[in-house]
Amino acid sequence: MGRHRGRGRLLALAIAFIPLSTAFYLPGTAPRDYRYGDSIEVYVNSLTPMLNSKLRSLISYDYYDQVFHFCQPDGGPVKQPESLGSILFGDRILSSPYQVDMMYNTSCNTLCRSHVPKDDAKFINDRIKEDYGVNFIIDGLPSSEMRQDVKTGEIFLDAQGFNLGKADPQTQQVALNNHYDIWIQYHVKDNAQYRVVGVMVYPSSRDSSPVDGSSAANCKTDRPLFLSETNDNDIYYTYSVNFIPSDIPWGLRWDAYLHVFDPKIHWFSLINSLIIASFLVFMVAMVLYRTITKDISRYNAIDLSEDVQEDYGWKLVHGEVFRVPDRPMVLSVFVGNGIHLLIMAGVTLIFALFGFLSPSNRGSLATVLLICWTFFGCVSGYVSARTYSTLGGEQWKPNLVLTAILVPTVVFATIGLLNLFLIGSSASGAVPFGTILAILLLWFVISIPLSVAGYFYGLKHGPFPHPVRVNPIPRQIPPKPWYLNTLQAAILGGILPFGAAFVELYFVLSSLFGNRAYYAFGFLFLTFVVLVLTTATVTVLFTYFILCAEEYRWHWRAFMIGGGQAFWLFAYGLWYWASRLSFDNFTSVVLYFGYLFIVALLDFLLGGAIGYISAYFAIRRLYTSIRVD
Repeated sequence: MGRHRGRGRLLALAIAFIPLSTAFYLPGTAPRDYRYGDSIEVYVNSLTPMLNSKLRSLISYDYYDQVFHFCQPDGGPVKQPESLGSILFGDRILSSPYQVDMMYNTSCNTLCRSHVPKDDAKFINDRIKEDYGVNFIIDGLPSSEMRQDVKTGEIFLDAQGFNLGKADPQTQQVALNNHYDIWIQYHVKDNAQYRVVGVMVYPSSRDSSPVDGSSAANCKTDRPLFLSETNDNDIYYTYSVNFIPSDIPWGLRWDAYLHVFDPKIHWFSLINSLIIASFLVFMVAMVLYRTITKDISRYNAIDLSEDVQEDYGWKLVHGEVFRVPDRPMVLSVFVGNGIHLLIMAGVTLIFALFGFLSPSNRGSLATVLLICWTFFGCVSGYVSARTYSTLGGEQWKPNLVLTAILVPTVVFATIGLLNLFLIGSSASGAVPFGTILAILLLWFVISIPLSVAGYFYGLKHGPFPHPVRVNPIPRQIPPKPWYLNTLQAAILGGILPFGAAFVELYFVLSSLFGNRAYYAFGFLFLTFVVLVLTTATVTVLFTYFILCAEEYRWHWRAFMIGGGQAFWLFAYGLWYWASRLSFDNFTSVVLYFGYLFIVALLDFLLGGAIGYISAYFAIRRLYTSIRVD
């Protein structure tokens, strides 16, 4: 998955006066002041594939993996402390041998001489062809290259890192970048103190072998460095450091990194979503006002000329609509976990929206997601208990166990299987055993007890009372239109919620799989709200049509209709794979479809829970409004 460096967006009552594409930054760390000549630490991160024209791999590699033969610091690299979310998303931050001193401009510093065997040279050349990037971190800022958005003309710093090398598509020659020009922007606090506000690294390939009997590397050559795959190679790694002044204050130094690509597309997505949601709300309002209101008035009217008033349509199934559905325990477990995901995602987006997930705290978004999932386990227990008891369930013990462990077990088992593929590929993104143990402890020590507590709290509140009685003998169900069958209704019902979010989904997938940071949390939050609203209204509308067809088995249909958007999400993932990805190895294919399956599964549970809860309370309101003799 891509790195999620949180960038908040201010959205308060004055939203009309604040552009959604601007944001503010709540620092996660205090600024560091440097004096003239102070050492600036340079850290290295994993090598990751870059999303340029197409993404060619999902495997990241440790910077000091022995096959790359990069220069190491004296005494070996030192691992830096990282957050749980940072580790989960593949960050492996280590010290480096680069010597950078504040305000000291240097050129052609020889880092080391490295020996690369021919077999390893082939591995490096293959990674260059796959557009792998090198990632430095200096004073908490990622290495970047200054670029211009061709659509908006805006200058920004691309934080994907810099290329490991360059491959010529015509000659098929591959050149290794072994010289790095490091440009550091600084802001003067006063006459004696400086702060780093920008980091740019421009790589180049130079066959810098010493000439004329000299022992120093020759950085001034224009000859590129080609690694031979038939003979061993001796190469020199060199670098230069330049400091350039900047007027950017330290508190705004991330603004150049937090670039929103295609802002017009984001606005189009948001306006499109609002139009779809407004149309659906209008449709539901018309159904409730014109159709249902007239039905209720007619059903409640007393015809003095007739002793018996014949029921039809949705009132005809008033004695069946609250009948216990098939597999009520599984349904309640799914609904409880879906609402759990809804609260978790909503709270995390609110934190990101208001800037509490600082980009300087790497992996903060994933960390907050994991924390919210852990502490909102009580929500899944409470909702599952009330849903199961409302459906007439009596086996509360197995329902409690399934609520706490079923969905997390499926997700963790899938991620564990994918982790085995990462381990087999020697990828740095493989989750360490210690991190796995920490997550399991969070699950068993905090999440499960909270889920149990929430479940008993839900049992204490008991079931929701039904407004009408259930007939002892179920009535026959007449033939219904094809589009009201479960599968067809789920696919049709999922189109509009997916249509409300599919444009923003492209940028989310680029962040998850393409190692491209996502910062447009203002757009994402509003899209999420519209998605929830659209899912609820579509499900209520379809459920009303189902009841009008005298089909009273609406429970699973409502859940499937709400979760139907997951079908389209998976289909969109297939399109994204065909159009934007070009994997050269089987492991990347397995990883992509494994992660896509997890995302689609969670979306199915979230949407299904929204649909079921919306449909249930709409039906309660509907049948509370009529008089049944």
